[in-house]
Amino acid sequence: MIDLTYPVVIATAKTAFRVLGQNFQMTGTERVPREGGVMLAVNHVGYVDYVYGGLAANPSGRYVRFMAKKEIFDNPVGGPVMRSFHHIEVDRGDGAASADRAIEYLRQGEAVGIFPEATISRSFEIKEIKTGAVRIAAAAGVPLLPVVVFGTQRMWTKDHPRDFSRGTTIGIHVGEALHPTGDDPVGETAELHASLCGLLDKAVDMYPADEKKPGSWWIPARFGGSAPTLEEAAELDAAEKRERAAKRAAKRARLKK
Repeated sequence: MIDLTYPVVIATAKTAFRVLGQNFQMTGTERVPREGGVMLAVNHVGYVDYVYGGLAANPSGRYVRFMAKKEIFDNPVGGPVMRSFHHIEVDRGDGAASADRAIEYLRQGEAVGIFPEATISRSFEIKEIKTGAVRIAAAAGVPLLPVVVFGTQRMWTKDHPRDFSRGTTIGIHVGEALHPTGDDPVGETAELHASLCGLLDKAVDMYPADEKKPGSWWIPARFGGSAPTLEEAAELDAAEKRERAAKRAAKRARLKK
């Protein structure tokens, strides 16, 4: 694939990291192969996870083609940028098409990124994940790498104002490769979930103590933070879905008048 914008954006992002004085804790990045198809399954805690999740493959010189929701591609500004990176549009009404394209990319030797939780985790824990990651990796015959980012939620996430203060630490951790066969997608997805949970524990444990203040909103409740629990976050997600559905219904009603 011809990449004209990706190298420029990566260079710009690295400059922004320096300007923001960000500190990086990166482990396991050597597990990303320098060539050949590979799928990265990344947790999702904030709106900038694409940038930092892709950074996991940067030491290996890889560009990650992320699977992203159709709404981003529909944006007049974001759409052309996403296409220039050769990211993969995901239409939730036609998931098979995006999966087929991801498999094609992987068979061509590309690195493909997926957020198996599908939406941002308000608890900053690993939510229930979909089987798509293991199914796609199995169909393409490529390794599946679990990746956890931590700290990006401090910058921009749901229910909190954006904060690009200097000196934020960002953790990026890559786990051991999984090799799904597709024979037991539910069991293999459980294995991926367990690996992501283990990496999250590592990320929180490694995070600098002077930044990890007890009661901080961005720290999972299980670690002494004030973030909602998984159960509380699920209730917030459900309320958000109801609110969106109500707005769509109201809009349709207005259009019919």
